[in-house]
Amino acid sequence: MKLLTPDTLLDALRMMDDAGGQAVPIAGGTDLMVDWPLRDKDDLIALDLSGLRAELGRTSLSNEQLELGALATYWDVLRSPAAVEAFPLLADAARQVGAIQIQTRGTWAGNIANASPAADGVPVMMAYEAVVVLASVSGERDVPLDAYYRGYKKTVRQPNELIVAIRMTRRPRKFEWFHKVGARSAQAITKAGVAIVHDDAGWRIVANSVAPTVCRCGALEAAMERGDEFANADDIARILSSDIAPIDDLRSTARYRTTVLSRLLYHQLVAKS
Repeated sequence: MKLLTPDTLLDALRMMDDAGGQAVPIAGGTDLMVDWPLRDKDDLIALDLSGLRAELGRTSLSNEQLELGALATYWDVLRSPAAVEAFPLLADAARQVGAIQIQTRGTWAGNIANASPAADGVPVMMAYEAVVVLASVSGERDVPLDAYYRGYKKTVRQPNELIVAIRMTRRPRKFEWFHKVGARSAQAITKAGVAIVHDDAGWRIVANSVAPTVCRCGALEAAMERGDEFANADDIARILSSDIAPIDDLRSTARYRTTVLSRLLYHQLVAKS
């Protein structure tokens, strides 16, 4: 194993480039350590970003947007009353990511980069129309989070790029809600989850653990924009069939996931309206 320890962000980008895309960035390390015992470490090149907190650890809130640096942790948001007030779903999700030890080390950018379909932070960021800022030695580019994933554990990030920031625009909202279904409210992987935001830009309904990636439910969003009526949760389940593709695994079944998600959505979008 080779450990790279950059002194600046520019150093890190150069090291990524020099490594030919083989370097694995490490921030909080909470996802990387899950499969550490099984990982082949002989040829591993690890890029330790922990020394760049001054550059990448900022949580910046303005009248226009919230910007989370790549090393901003869940705890950083929870400790910011202004950020919690402006983006309450971030706090809802952060409180359910592992234990406090994970919340103080795990980063929002790492949650995105790990590309797990069960990620708890990604649905709320996607519902808030987050933009991922990617950087390389060639410059920066912005990628909407809902266009970031290409499939299970696949993203648009190039091997020589790093996530350096996440940006979310502030705007008045009419409705926002997040719910996670798991064996426990924290320290458990999501069986099915959903984040909903409704504002002047429209509906954004984002689900996790029901497809190869965290995904927006485009067909259901369109139905809400049209003002469609739903007699029961089964009506929503029929629309969701074109948005999600749940599987059976050790945590749950596809049928359970579809049933739970459609009932959660019916209760929030119809029964409470």
